[in-house]
Amino acid sequence: MTVRDALTRLRVLVESFDDEPPAGEPLYDPVHIGGVLVSVMAAAGALYWLLWTAFVFEGGIAVKAGAVLRLAGGASLASLGYEGPWDRGAFEGWAGNIAAVLLCAVVLWCLRAEWRRAERAARDRG
Repeated sequence: MTVRDALTRLRVLVESFDDEPPAGEPLYDPVHIGGVLVSVMAAAGALYWLLWTAFVFEGGIAVKAGAVLRLAGGASLASLGYEGPWDRGAFEGWAGNIAAVLLCAVVLWCLRAEWRRAERAARDRG
């Protein structure tokens, strides 16, 4: 094999990376695929954080709702473990639980609005 043959083969190899894809073949950009993967992982992490904070953190929102119902039934704060700002008993972590539930509601509202917009656009197209 001569130097000329080696250079020709090298040129053909390099050009094969720059070839235009056939007309019927879909285009996949590795940067876009990487961006989608990172976005999906970030969205899954955000969803996990929201749901964990709403339903698990410091007993979850269900424990707080039960404590509120017990308060409405006549129980005292002391019977629910409340000893002042340093020990909130059953209400420990209520701000995080409520914030996560509110964020979940906002996300669901935004997704519903986007769904309706896409549905109207599809209906208008045909």
